[in-house]
Amino acid sequence: MTHIGKYLTARGVKPIVKYQHAFKNTYLYGSYSPVNGDSFVWEISGTDTKIFEAYLQAFSKHREKEYKIVVIDNAGFHSTKNIDVPDNIFLLNIPPYCPELNPCEKIWQHLKSRFKNHTFENMKNLKEWLAKSVKQMTEEQIMSITHNEKYLNRFYAAFSS
Repeated sequence: MTHIGKYLTARGVKPIVKYQHAFKNTYLYGSYSPVNGDSFVWEISGTDTKIFEAYLQAFSKHREKEYKIVVIDNAGFHSTKNIDVPDNIFLLNIPPYCPELNPCEKIWQHLKSRFKNHTFENMKNLKEWLAKSVKQMTEEQIMSITHNEKYLNRFYAAFSS
């Protein structure tokens, strides 16, 4: 679906925006570091516990010597009851209704702001746009978007002593 955003026009002139109403989905799983701007993203066609577990397994192999803290919310597919969490990943649950504590939510918000008033002929074009948008993000840009003083202060305090 087209996400309608604001346009600048002359007073009294209503902007005309191409609108598309379709219900096809794709999903991004992503991990973004506010410390060094590193990122790991998967584009997939669904969300469930098995896909989340596969994502964690693949993410654990990305810079596998690093210990990773993955912030998760209360989404149903984030359930960790019956999944194998790799040894180099710690899942940090945030309280309900606190998306501002999740660095990825800030990235998704950034991508959605660039998505406004766009229409795509097909799902392939949308996926290409998403891939290009994700790949264009620099480490500096990721650190700027995901910046959270509380997380960073605790991170640096833990590793500076």
